[in-house]
Amino acid sequence: MTTYNMTMTKQTKIAKPRAVPQDRRKKVAGISQAKGAPKKNAGAESPYHHGDLHGALLKAAEIVLERDGLSGLTLRAVAREAGVSHAAPTHHFGDLTGLVSELAAIGFRNFNATMTAAGASGTTPLESALARAKAYLAYARAQPGMYQLMFRTERLDMTRPNLREAANASFAGLASVVGAHHPGNVATDALTIEQAAQIARTWSLVHGFTMLTLDGRLTDILRRLPDGTDAEKLFVEMLKITVARAMETPK
Repeated sequence: MTTYNMTMTKQTKIAKPRAVPQDRRKKVAGISQAKGAPKKNAGAESPYHHGDLHGALLKAAEIVLERDGLSGLTLRAVAREAGVSHAAPTHHFGDLTGLVSELAAIGFRNFNATMTAAGASGTTPLESALARAKAYLAYARAQPGMYQLMFRTERLDMTRPNLREAANASFAGLASVVGAHHPGNVATDALTIEQAAQIARTWSLVHGFTMLTLDGRLTDILRRLPDGTDAEKLFVEMLKITVARAMETPK
């Protein structure tokens, strides 16, 4: 045998890799995947999977409302923001009216809590009334979408207990401003015509100024005032006269 043939024979005798049986390949692959797969943390579940979907949808709705306005607040937009199926909001709220009504109830509760806390800081009835009114304006400027939703009655179902109770509590807080000079003298379930007129006057003043501010309609007035005079300062000066007169009027 020639040297060339001997070399080829040695090469052909080199052992080839043994084929791994198919069932063994699956076992090996399974072990590798198990080792490489990250372990799930039982305490790091998504909030949408442990019974808080209802609250998560309301939070998502508030985000959409403040970002996109009332016209952009849809069930699909809320579901997309929350990262859940499009059917989830319908399951929890029935329809868009149900969702915005519950959202508005939250807004009224926070709104009333803000005004109540502000009113408690005053040392006189007038100071408390002014503090409440300033808190009213501040809340609306901080959350314009929520504020405008709260007063869009045609979009809300006011027969819902949560919304009705929250709205009534806010109204009671407003009425207390008018009756601050004589605490307990204004019963919101049975007003005299004079009390109703005072409440309507105060509310119209505060709400009207707030809407003009949100719509940017006071810019022309503010630019004519001394430097440093902003909307809040103008608001306070207006209220000092009006609220003080309301308190002086016989109940």
